[in-house]
Amino acid sequence: MINNIIKVVLLVIIIVLAYLVYESIMVPVRFDKSVDQRSKAVIQNLVDIRSAEMTYKNIYGKYTSSFDTLIDFLEIGQIPVVKIIPDPTDTTFSKTIRDTIGYIPVKDSLFGRRANYDVLSLKYIPFTDNELFTLDAGIVEKGGVDVNVFEATSHFKVILNGLDEQMVVNLIAAKEQIERYPGLKVGSMTEASTDGNWE
Repeated sequence: MINNIIKVVLLVIIIVLAYLVYESIMVPVRFDKSVDQRSKAVIQNLVDIRSAEMTYKNIYGKYTSSFDTLIDFLEIGQIPVVKIIPDPTDTTFSKTIRDTIGYIPVKDSLFGRRANYDVLSLKYIPFTDNELFTLDAGIVEKGGVDVNVFEATSHFKVILNGLDEQMVVNLIAAKEQIERYPGLKVGSMTEASTDGNWE
């Protein structure tokens, strides 16, 4: 009788230990999977912000730090369709004539291949309760030349809100230790770059 009780107790202990070992392996695996899933969605928005900002700059000569301005531009802005032909009066064939033959909506040009794309979602960080990306724009001097710059960022505290707090703290600390931004960002307010920090 006592042997049977000991066997049952040992079996329960083995099951509990096996479960704890399994969970110790699976917790970081699930965390990494969630980080990857959230990061992919955030990166897609940052890529879209970059495309919108670069198109805005092509039209207006500068970037904008306002999501309202950027979204209005996407909703109602037009991109000229330009036809370039050789100048018939030029015998060297080095001159061209640029002729605007029409306009296409900015939204269609950038996101036309994505069905039901909502430009309002551009400013919101995925997997949050409508938290906004931080957007900034300005001018920096590089080599005596003024250069237009922009930056859109989201901190891991916001992106990973709701996940294991200690693992989020560890991830942020690891990024800060190597002097990297502890989150995802595109562009820079100090360098003439439109790269994302994941690239």
